Amino acid sequence: MSGLKDYVNTQVGDHREQIEYHVREILKLIGEDVEREGLIETPARVTRMYEEIFAGYEVDPRDVLGVTFEENHEELVIVKDIVYYSQCEHHMAPFFGKAHIGYIPSGRIAGLSKLARLVEAVTRRLQVQERITSQIADIMEEVLQPKGVMVVVEGEHLCMCSRGVKKPGSKTVTSAVRGSFRKDAASRAEFLSLIKE
Repeated sequence: MSGLKDYVNTQVGDHREQIEYHVREILKLIGEDVEREGLIETPARVTRMYEEIFAGYEVDPRDVLGVTFEENHEELVIVKDIVYYSQCEHHMAPFFGKAHIGYIPSGRIAGLSKLARLVEAVTRRLQVQERITSQIADIMEEVLQPKGVMVVVEGEHLCMCSRGVKKPGSKTVTSAVRGSFRKDAASRAEFLSLIKE
């Protein structure tokens, strides 16, 4: 399966004129001159951006794991520092950071790039970081049926950095623990130490 970058949100494309109209109206309502040179094309640019940043609605995240492989590997597999960008569903402000995924296979593995595609499929929609973390872990558990899954997501939220409490540089860290990682403190510690290296 090709990468999520190849997808666009077709709902946006189907409603292009309406979205552009509403973006133009919002610009007017905040006091802008929509005929100003720098803003004339802004409604169209915003609409094209929405096609891309909300592409996650076009794909079932379970499908992006694609073909899995039988493999007799029963040790920890980690893909770390997967950069993501998402939009907070509360303010529609961006948040971004890194996701780290670890799992202990029980006979099936996924291609490593598929884990990065899973992160994109889950994050390219209106989201909250807590849900992103849980969804990635739950989908990994459902599709691969590993012995254990652990996901850690770090995020910097512009709704917290540029408005409200205005604390730039602060990071939110969330985790989801499934299967053997819940009981095995040594496996959790190994995962956490490896993602910090």
